[in-house]
Amino acid sequence: MRHTVVVNARAGTVLEAGADAFSSRLAAAFAARGSVAEIKLVPPRELEGALALAVDREGSVPVIAGGDGTINHVLPVLMRAPRPVGILPMGTVNVLGRDLGLYGELEQQVAALCAGEPVEMDVGRVNDRLFHSLSGLGFFSLMAREREHARRRFPFSRAAAFSLAAVRSILFTRSISVDIRIGQEHLVVDADAVLVTVNRFDGPEWRRGRLDGGVFEVHVLNAGGLYSRSKAALSVVSGRWRSSGHLTSFFGDEVVLQRRDKRRGHVTFDGEVERKAGALTYSLLPRAFRVIAARSPHP
Repeated sequence: MRHTVVVNARAGTVLEAGADAFSSRLAAAFAARGSVAEIKLVPPRELEGALALAVDREGSVPVIAGGDGTINHVLPVLMRAPRPVGILPMGTVNVLGRDLGLYGELEQQVAALCAGEPVEMDVGRVNDRLFHSLSGLGFFSLMAREREHARRRFPFSRAAAFSLAAVRSILFTRSISVDIRIGQEHLVVDADAVLVTVNRFDGPEWRRGRLDGGVFEVHVLNAGGLYSRSKAALSVVSGRWRSSGHLTSFFGDEVVLQRRDKRRGHVTFDGEVERKAGALTYSLLPRAFRVIAARSPHP
């Protein structure tokens, strides 16, 4: 077996280990599973082109290694790929990595990938912008921005960067008034955050049971200031967030969000942040591409 592994050279795991040490360890992990791996460390701006070449290469399994933002960046390539692509989670949060059952040390993730099986994934579209897992306003967009600032201060410690970003976001989020349409339902909310997820997340790990469920879930964190944000954060950590009195959730396959102040605001797409104005129209692209997931244990 052969693998061509395209790695985001700026991924948190790479920065912590160092490029040479990381490449050697990754190649050894594949070798231990009987695979010859060609490791390509590339800067973020070259990821799409490098992955497209890997997908076109005969006789080798293409793999993209990076965080949720990296996977977001290469979604157009994944959606055009005629075969499943492997993913190795190398970021700070790794939402998609958890969904694919890729946990633990690098060697465990490679072992699970080499023994994995293809699964189909839905993709969300916001106007002309794609995302694979999460898109949000308010607290979530601030959290993503603060995380990037913190990473520059703590480039070799993802845990420190994430913790600092979480604390600052809880302290400094400002509520927003949002017009929400979910199918035929319409509501206006004052919220600290609005989060749209591709399919349903559950449990303390925020993991999806299905990646091709064909539905959005919209979570509204009610505006209640520092107290409600702190309580909501604790409920997420404890896994009891679905019973939180500060969180309201809805399901639908078409969603429209619009800030009532009509101002440009920050929106996060799988941890990447952009400023957007006007209505955000969410549509679902069912079973848009295939990835390799860890093989589910059978009873």
